[in-house]
Amino acid sequence: MTNSNKADVLIIGAGQAGGEVASSLRQQGFEGSITLLGDEAYLPYRRPPLSKTFLSGEATLESLLIKTQAVYEKNRIDCQLGIGVETLDRAAHEVRLYDGTSIAYGKLVLATGGRPRRLSLPGADHPNVHYVRTIDDILRLKAQFTEGKRLAIIGGGYIGLEAAAVGIKKGLNVTVIEAMPRVLARVAAPEVSTFYERVHRARGVDVRTGVGVHALEGDALVDAVVLADGTRIATDVVIVGIGLIPNTELAESSGLEISNGIVVDLQTRTSDPDIYAVGDCTQHRNAFYDNSMRLESVPNAMEQARVAAAAILGKPAEYSAVPWFWSDQYDLKLQMVGLSQGYDQLAVRGDMNGESFAVFYLRDGVVISADAVNRPQEFMVAKKLVADRAKIDAAQLTDESVVLKTLLQPAA
Repeated sequence: MTNSNKADVLIIGAGQAGGEVASSLRQQGFEGSITLLGDEAYLPYRRPPLSKTFLSGEATLESLLIKTQAVYEKNRIDCQLGIGVETLDRAAHEVRLYDGTSIAYGKLVLATGGRPRRLSLPGADHPNVHYVRTIDDILRLKAQFTEGKRLAIIGGGYIGLEAAAVGIKKGLNVTVIEAMPRVLARVAAPEVSTFYERVHRARGVDVRTGVGVHALEGDALVDAVVLADGTRIATDVVIVGIGLIPNTELAESSGLEISNGIVVDLQTRTSDPDIYAVGDCTQHRNAFYDNSMRLESVPNAMEQARVAAAAILGKPAEYSAVPWFWSDQYDLKLQMVGLSQGYDQLAVRGDMNGESFAVFYLRDGVVISADAVNRPQEFMVAKKLVADRAKIDAAQLTDESVVLKTLLQPAA
């Protein structure tokens, strides 16, 4: 026999996206019942600090939480944590949990996020092989993240480089292994990759690019990573950061449209009008780009969550945000706006041999993206330039005697 209850809005996924949907509903005047389901044992928390200040010990678990339990209670948001959803019955408007209970819903929001792509090699399940996605992942890693240990990081993306920076700070001997010819190859220009490789090497990281991992050696624990060129890197701890897989299984098994994510429209609706989806798990329409995409970023998750809440309340807004991201490594704050794919010109403002500059990506003279290192004020201007689709002579962008904000288009 199963227990059953009902939520006017049921949110599956208690990450930042799911938590923001619940909060936005209340902020926008929703008076119905809200249930927030999470398979982790924690209230919604910030994930970006996991590979940075939480791993380094500078941030506490409590500081990661976006809101306290008391705030959710005050706003009548029922948080049911530590339990996953087994099945979704769209016809019955009901989900069944792994503990045997079921919850009926009026509207459903899927904020199921993603999971780390696993390394498919023998030994990848050994206890000293780690991934960076959840609080529990970091708690397990921190127990082995001690001074003098040899750390091998497989993957030279943001997660890998952020973990490398913390490893150096904590006194570990760090090697980064990237199969692509350069770090950050999927997201940044070669010049930016070169800068970050130089920064990490200068601080003691052994950066290996253009070579994949052939094998993991060791019995109970991995004690060496063997590269495709035969190089053997002795190690005590391994971190794998090779991408994210969107959690679409629940949606797919219920017959919702899937294409590299749960397909949603400009109002975050899925192919079922009573079901919405937000965050890393979505393949979504973006009005600014007039295109379909899947993004892994906190700003995207938060904006989609607000759009979903508005749509549920019958006052739909279109998702049209310009994507932006950030990464903290050592004392460098990298801020990125827009999508740089397809650029045909690069304009560098400042000296890339230093540690403060901005890089603008242009296509047909239009600023489509920008990366700023330790230039927060210029990054704010860059966001507006990208949003305005500003057409600017690259020479003006590189000339630091030109105040960047004077290049903004006048308000209509």
